[in-house]
Amino acid sequence: MNRLLDVRDLRAGYGRLEVLRGVSIGLAEGEIVAVLGSNGAGKTTLNNTLSGLVRAHGGHARFGDLDLLAARSAQIVAAGLVQVPEGRRVFPNLTVLENLELGAYRRARAHRARNLERVFATFPRLAERRRQKAGTTSGGEQQMLAIGRGLMAEPRLLILDEPSLGLSPLLVEEMFALIRRLHGEGLAILLVEQNVAQSLEIAQRAYVVENGSVRFHGTPAELLASDELRRAYLGL
Repeated sequence: MNRLLDVRDLRAGYGRLEVLRGVSIGLAEGEIVAVLGSNGAGKTTLNNTLSGLVRAHGGHARFGDLDLLAARSAQIVAAGLVQVPEGRRVFPNLTVLENLELGAYRRARAHRARNLERVFATFPRLAERRRQKAGTTSGGEQQMLAIGRGLMAEPRLLILDEPSLGLSPLLVEEMFALIRRLHGEGLAILLVEQNVAQSLEIAQRAYVVENGSVRFHGTPAELLASDELRRAYLGL
């Protein structure tokens, strides 16, 4: 597989606390891969290490030709690896439009108007609320805004960290339909989620992380054939 993202034996943490203990994952151009696990498994630490926000203790991580462990976060975004963080992290006192425009600050600034039209076509509710302060929008609208802000950078790889967290069941269905649609347009996506069942419905491959290590890896069909995984994560 010609990998867009190649991570091998990645170790990372905070000070002396090692959270990731030899994680290896990969993703090809245009592929959607899920990283699954319970809260505290190390998923967000993995995202933040790949995004240059947490320094690795060791291992190997490349995004195309870029050594992620040697690059600064601004270089990583400029190369096209964009994370939509857990908890949305919108700027509450800025308008929806201003939040979106910030997404093009490091990458695709020349295409800002075109990409803004694309985001508004994808999320009509954001177009309706473009002059509204982001902090006054609903949780679902803020999640749309966070994803829209990521799309403004024309990512080659979009990392989605818990995009369904805190959403109503109906909005969760809408969110996964959106992710499926973005992938259908050719976008490579690393979907990091606790929602195992719905993630396996749309992912081409998946990794299950437990205590900072990859416990299971394979296609959705292979993972669902594991009685141990089904009992531990699906309650079946």
